[in-house]
Amino acid sequence: MVNPTSLSASPAASPSTLQHSSGVNHTSIADEGCNDDPPPILSPPVGNSAGGVPSNLPDDRSGSSSNTIPNTSYLTPGGSNGSNNTTTSVGGHPGSRVYDYGFSGKPLPATAASSPIYDSTPSGQSSTTAVNTITANSTVGSFDGVAPHAASVEAVSSLLKVDLKNGLTTQDAKARLEKDGMNSLTSDKGVTWYSVLLRQVSNSLTLVLLIAMAASYGMFDFIEGSVITAVIVLNIVIGFVQDWKAEKTMQSLQSLSAPIASVIRNNGHVEKIKAEEIVPGDIVKIVVGDVVPADLRLFEGMNFETNEALLTGESLPVAKTPLMTLPHADFPLGDRTNMAYASSTVSKGRAVGIAVATGMNSEVGKIAELLRGKRDEDAGKGFFGKAFGKFKRGGKNILGLVGTPLQVKLSKFALLLFGFAILLAIIVFSAAKWKITDEVLIYGICVAVAVIPESLIAVLTITMAVGTKTMAKGHVIVRKMQALEAVGGVTNICSDKTGTLTQGKMIARKAYIPGLDGMLTVNGASSPFDPNSGNCTIGDTVIDGGFVAKAPALEKFLDAIALCNLSVVRQNEDTSISSEKPAGTWSADGEPTEISLQVLAMRFNHGKPDLIASGNWEQLAEHPFDSTIKRMSVVYKNTGSNTVEAFMKGAGEVVIPTLNLPESEKAEIMNLVERLAGEGLRVLCTAHKTLPSSEKSVIDNRASVESGMSFVGLVGLYDPPRLETFDAVRKCKVAGVKVHMLTGDHIRTATAIAHEVGILSPAIPASQANTIVMTAGQFDAMSEEDIDRLEALPLVIARCSPATKVRMVEALHRRGAFCVMTGDGVNDSPALKRADVGIAMGLSGSDVAKDASDLVLTDDNFASIVRAVEEGRRLFDNIQKFIMHLLISNISQVVLLLIGLAFADSSGVSVFPLSPLEILWVNMITSSFLALGLGLEEAQPDIMTRPPHDLRAGVFTWEVIIDKMIYGVFMGVLCLVSFVIVIYGYGNGNLGHGCNHAFNDTCVDVFRARATVFAVLSFLLLLTAWEVKHFSRSLFNLDPARHRGPFSIIHTLWYNQFLFWAVFAGFVITFPVIYIPTFNTVVFKHMAITWEWGVVVGCSATYLALVESWKAIKRWKKIGSAKFLNRVQADLEEGLESGVASGRSSRSGTIVEDQTKM
Repeated sequence: MVNPTSLSASPAASPSTLQHSSGVNHTSIADEGCNDDPPPILSPPVGNSAGGVPSNLPDDRSGSSSNTIPNTSYLTPGGSNGSNNTTTSVGGHPGSRVYDYGFSGKPLPATAASSPIYDSTPSGQSSTTAVNTITANSTVGSFDGVAPHAASVEAVSSLLKVDLKNGLTTQDAKARLEKDGMNSLTSDKGVTWYSVLLRQVSNSLTLVLLIAMAASYGMFDFIEGSVITAVIVLNIVIGFVQDWKAEKTMQSLQSLSAPIASVIRNNGHVEKIKAEEIVPGDIVKIVVGDVVPADLRLFEGMNFETNEALLTGESLPVAKTPLMTLPHADFPLGDRTNMAYASSTVSKGRAVGIAVATGMNSEVGKIAELLRGKRDEDAGKGFFGKAFGKFKRGGKNILGLVGTPLQVKLSKFALLLFGFAILLAIIVFSAAKWKITDEVLIYGICVAVAVIPESLIAVLTITMAVGTKTMAKGHVIVRKMQALEAVGGVTNICSDKTGTLTQGKMIARKAYIPGLDGMLTVNGASSPFDPNSGNCTIGDTVIDGGFVAKAPALEKFLDAIALCNLSVVRQNEDTSISSEKPAGTWSADGEPTEISLQVLAMRFNHGKPDLIASGNWEQLAEHPFDSTIKRMSVVYKNTGSNTVEAFMKGAGEVVIPTLNLPESEKAEIMNLVERLAGEGLRVLCTAHKTLPSSEKSVIDNRASVESGMSFVGLVGLYDPPRLETFDAVRKCKVAGVKVHMLTGDHIRTATAIAHEVGILSPAIPASQANTIVMTAGQFDAMSEEDIDRLEALPLVIARCSPATKVRMVEALHRRGAFCVMTGDGVNDSPALKRADVGIAMGLSGSDVAKDASDLVLTDDNFASIVRAVEEGRRLFDNIQKFIMHLLISNISQVVLLLIGLAFADSSGVSVFPLSPLEILWVNMITSSFLALGLGLEEAQPDIMTRPPHDLRAGVFTWEVIIDKMIYGVFMGVLCLVSFVIVIYGYGNGNLGHGCNHAFNDTCVDVFRARATVFAVLSFLLLLTAWEVKHFSRSLFNLDPARHRGPFSIIHTLWYNQFLFWAVFAGFVITFPVIYIPTFNTVVFKHMAITWEWGVVVGCSATYLALVESWKAIKRWKKIGSAKFLNRVQADLEEGLESGVASGRSSRSGTIVEDQTKM
C-alpha cells in the first residue's frame, strides 16, 4: 500500500525534508523498535488481489477511463521514461508534485490519474510513498463539517480553525471542551442511585427485619415495630451512603486507567492527555496498539492499518491512505481510507490526523445512540419466556448474585444463612409444639435475626473500595475487581525486563566499529537523553564530532543508527511544557532503545535532525520492526552522492547471518555479541548497502533490501535495573512467589540482568541447570508433555514472543499455579487475558493491552506489582477477619438462643435470654463498626513471609471455620453462664410470666439477666475485634518485630485508630443502653444492673483466657497460620532457593503445591 512520508505546504521547501500536506514536520512517537514486546506480525493488505484497493473501487491499471472517478485527489502512480521518481499533479491541480515510489510496472496514462488506486504492493511487502509539496491554496474537496473524507486536509483544518503544525492552544481546547463536551459515549448503564438503593432493600437482612416488623405491628407492639422500622430505615440509609461512596470511588479510580492520547498542542509540543479530553480540531498522533480516540481525518502516515471490525464487521485490517481525498460524501464507511474511526484499533504503523468528531458525534457514538434502547435478551421467546427471563435477571440483581466472584460467593452464603434462619425458626416453633403464640413468634424471629450477619455485604463493598484506593496510591489501578481478590494469591509473576525490572532509560555504553583502533566507549553519562552528558573515548583518547570526518567507518555507523530510527530527542526551550519523558532540559519521544541510539549519534553532531537538515537525505521507504524477523530497515536517497542507500538494525543473531561476509568473520562477530551481552548489554547489529535504484520493485522488496548487506558495527546498550527491583524480587522469594523474566533481549543480556536483580541465584540445582534459562525458540520447541516433565519452569526466557508468553501461562496453569503476566504490546493481549491477573504498563503500554488487563501500573515498576500482591494479601486477610468477627457473633447468639429454649416461664413459654432489639443493636451498631475497622487493618508484619493463600479455597479456610466455631461457642456459653448466674445464682430461678412481651413485677430477675447477657456479649465482641487482628499471635504480642514488653499492646492497638475508637465507642455506648430509664425496659426489655458487672468482668477475663489458650495451642502444634510465625527471613530465603518450604498454601498452612513444580 502507498503511505506518505512527506508533504509540505511550500513549493520552495527542500525536497529532502520529510513533510506533509500541511507543512507539518512533527516527529511521530516510535511505535516499533527493538523492544521487549514487538508489534504484531505484518498482515496482508486489505482489498483485491492486486493490492489494497477497496472492493467497491475500480482497479484500472490499464489506463482505461471507463472506470475512473473524476475529480479525485489521491496519490497517483505514474512516471515517464521508465522512471519511478516522477513529478505529477495531484487531482489535476498545478503546482503539486508527487514523488511516487509505490508502483511497479508501466506508467499510467493521464486518465489513470483519476483512478483511486493507492496500493499495488504484493502481500508480504512493505511500501511507502514520499510526497512533497501541495500548494497551500488548493481548493480540492471543500469541507462543510459533514463529510471530512470528501474534503481536503486544508479545508478541514480551515473549518476547524487549527494549525496543523502547532495544534490548538490549551485555552482553545478548554473552550471547545466546554462547548462540545467530553469525548465519551454517554450510556444509561453504570451506577445509578436507585440501583444502589435497591441493593440495600433487597437483601436477606431486610427481609428478616420486614417480617419482624410485620409481626410486631400484627401483635400491636407498636414500640417494637417502630424501633424495627427505624432500624430498617437507618440500615438502608447508612448502607446507601456507604455503598454509593464506594461505587463512586471505584469509578473515579478506574477512570485513571482510561486511554491516554498523544496530541499536538501549544506550538507543536506533543502532550499526553486523557482521550476523553480530545476536542474537534485536536491534532492526534496514533501508533500501533492504540485505540483511535476520536474520528480522525488523516493527513500523515506510515504503513498505517486499523482494525474496524467493531464498526464495519471487516475482520481484516484496513489499509489507510492519509492523502487521499474521496470524490463524494456517500462513500461506504469501510472504504473511507483517509479516515480513522473512534474505537478502532491500530494494527500497524503510525499516523497523524485531525479530530473531526468526538463522543456521541463520532461514528461509534451514532451506533451507541441507536443501541440506547435496552437490548432484548429474550428476543424470539414467547410471553411466558420473556416474563421468566425478566424475573430471573431481576431475581439475581435483588439477591446480589451479580458482581465479583467473592461478592457472589458471600451473597450465596447470606442466602444460605437466610435458609438456616428459617430452619431455626421452625425449630423454635417445633419446640413450642407449633402452638404459635405472640411470644413464640417473637422468639422465632429473634433466632432468625441472630443468625444473619447484617453488615456483611456493606462492609465488603467498603473494604474493597478502600483497597482500590490504596492500590492507586501505590501506582496500581484496578480495572476489574476480580483482580483485587486474586492478586494476593498469585504464586508466579511473569515480568518484562525493559522498563519494569529495569529503568527503561537506556544508554549506549559501547560500540564496536570495524576500522577504529578500539572499542568506542561512553563514559560518565548521567542523563539518558542529554547528548552532552559524559564523553566518548576510544582507548584513552576522547573523541567528539570533529573525529567523524577522519573516520568514514564511524560516519557510516552514525548514519545507520540515526536514520534507521523513529525516536526524537530534543532540548526543551520551555521546561514548563510537559514532555513524554522529561530528563533535565532534554526530552525524548520513542522507544528507549532508539532514543539511546539517537543520543549516541547526537554526541557527534550527527543525529537525524542534523542529517535531514543538511538536505542530503530523503527517505524513500521504511520496513518496520517485525516480531518474526526482529529487525528494521529504511531506504534513503543520498542526494549529495545521488545514491540509494539502505540501513538496517536488529538483533545480532538475526542480522549477522544475512551479512555479506565469510562464515569465519560472522562467527567472530557473534562471539563479540556474546561477550557484550554477557556484560548485561543489549546488543544491536547495524548494516548498510547501496541499492541499484529507487524503483519500487527494489526498495519495497524487503527480502532483497535486507540481504547481502555490509557489516557496519555493533552497539551495546545498558538499561540499569531499578534500585528497588532487587529488594522487591527478594520479597517475592520470601513470600513464596516465583519471579520469571520474559524478555526480548539476548539470552546473555537477560541472564546477566536476572543475576543482578536476584531472579537467578548464584547456586542453581544441577537438575535445573539446563532449563532455568532458555530462549523462546527452545521453549516453544518443547511439547506440553516435555514442559510438564521439567522439574521447574524456566526463570528466564530470552527472545520471548507473545506466543511464548501464552505457552508459559498455560504451563503454569497445568501446574496449579496462579500467575501474574505483564505486557505492553498489542500481541500481549492473549497472554494478559489468559493469566489469572493481567497487568498492563501505564506509561509504555498500548491501549489494546490496557483494555485486556486487570490491573494497570501507572509507573511501569516491578516493585509496584509486589506492592499490589502485598495489598491483595492484606485485603484477603481483612476480609477473613471481619467475616470471622461477624460470624462469631452470629454463632454465639444462635448457641445462646437455642439452648435458651429450655428456660420456660410459669406459662411454659420459653424466655429469650436476649430480646430482638438487643440482638439488632449488637449486630447493627456494635458489630458493624468493628467489622469495618477490621476491614481497614494494616498489613500484618508477617504477611509477606507466608506462602500465597489458595484462591480455590477462598476466604472460608479450615482455620477460619474452626476458629469461628470455637470462639462462637466460647462466647455463647459464657453468655448463657451469665444468664444462669443471675437467674439461678442470685435469684431463685423464677422466670416470671409474659417477660418476652413487656415488663411486670415478676420480670425483675429476667430483665437484669438480659442486661447482663447484653453487656457480656457486647464486651466479648469488643475483645474479639482485637483478638482476630491475628489468628495465631497473642493479643499481647501482635507485633514483636516493632514492639516488645508488657506495654506493647498499647502501640499495636493504636495503629488502627478507626478500630480503636470503634471499640471505645462500643464500650461507652453500652452504659446508656442499659441505664436510661423506661428506654431500657420498654425498648430493649432489660433493666439497670449493679453487682452483675462482676459477672461481666469475670466472663470477659475467662473469654480472653480461653482465646489466648487456643492461640497458644495453635502456636505449639503449628496449626494454621502459626506454622509461619517463627520463620526467619534468612532461613526462608535459603529454603526457597533450595526449592523447599514454599509453594501455595491455605491459611491453615497446608502446602498444596511444591515449589519445585512451579
